[in-house]
Amino acid sequence: MNNKRGMKAVARAGFEPMVEAAGRDGRKLAALAGLASKIGLRGRVFPLATEARALAPDDGEVAARTQQLIGQSVPRWHFNMLRDEPRNAAFDAAIRRAVTPGTHVLDIGAGSGLLSMMAARAGAGRVVACEENPAIADSARRIVAANGYADRIRVVTGNSTELDLESDLEGRADVIVSEIVSNNLLAEGVLNTLADAASRLLAPGGQMIPQGGAVMVALANWSGAAQTHMAEVAGFDLDGFNTLAQVPRNVAVSDATLSLHSAPAALLAFDFTGKAAREPHRAETTLVSDGTPVCGIVQWIRLDLDAEGTYENRPGPAAKSHWGAQFYPFDTPLDLPAGTPVRIAGVHDGNQLLVWREG
Repeated sequence: MNNKRGMKAVARAGFEPMVEAAGRDGRKLAALAGLASKIGLRGRVFPLATEARALAPDDGEVAARTQQLIGQSVPRWHFNMLRDEPRNAAFDAAIRRAVTPGTHVLDIGAGSGLLSMMAARAGAGRVVACEENPAIADSARRIVAANGYADRIRVVTGNSTELDLESDLEGRADVIVSEIVSNNLLAEGVLNTLADAASRLLAPGGQMIPQGGAVMVALANWSGAAQTHMAEVAGFDLDGFNTLAQVPRNVAVSDATLSLHSAPAALLAFDFTGKAAREPHRAETTLVSDGTPVCGIVQWIRLDLDAEGTYENRPGPAAKSHWGAQFYPFDTPLDLPAGTPVRIAGVHDGNQLLVWREG
């Protein structure tokens, strides 16, 4: 392990001289883009891959290699997210309520530029779209231009916490819109990012979209979980391997084998317009059994977009969401009379979430 780290360190130290030596050779630059990916120089992958393509536009191997590298830098969930019609409609409605002619908007984690274009369509005077991934930011610039909004939307490559208030943003934004939440609400560093934005980048009296959110939980059954349970394989008992199963387990909110058996409750709630909660942040809530045997806790998210609108990917047969739910199985199922309270606890460190049953 130490030898591998040492080799990567040596490669990183000598990387830029190798780029200089490659000159304008497209194949060599494509190979160096691949090396950059392997040794952890992620910020160099896209620029080198793009330059290699430009220098060797008719080289099929260069095109294939660079397309693979660029594609690997873009998480697949982006594509499902952009097709999430309920999510898109909820954000579009909130943006229309907030934006008036001349509004200055900041879009954090802009991705394809979809929310930025919604703001421009709603009448925003200028929009700064902040996207950290250079490949995605480059794509957003082309998408914005293709849709006729290049005069009002400026795409900035970088993290919002590094934005300069004057040179990048040209003053505080009237509206900050973001969609950087994950299945557990937290995994993309949303709390610290939005706390910085609210205190540093938002104009007095400005609006955050969403303005808050919550981690929702309920007692549940998920019979589909049995499909991942190890039992007999090739005549051998592999039940002991189940102790290594990942918790929580991802489940689609529309999974027909997932059913809720208590009223939902907000285990953790967050105000995105203020300071981030101190970490670790622990909370408890009580769920009340409906009398049906249950085998775990299901967790999903709610976004409070503004005073009028919310978005929630609550599990159910008709639910549609690119976000999945998280299932925390009990060691043994609970068979409780209707009305029995069950205490649920959770804790997060600003990124990871853990949920369990007390007692």
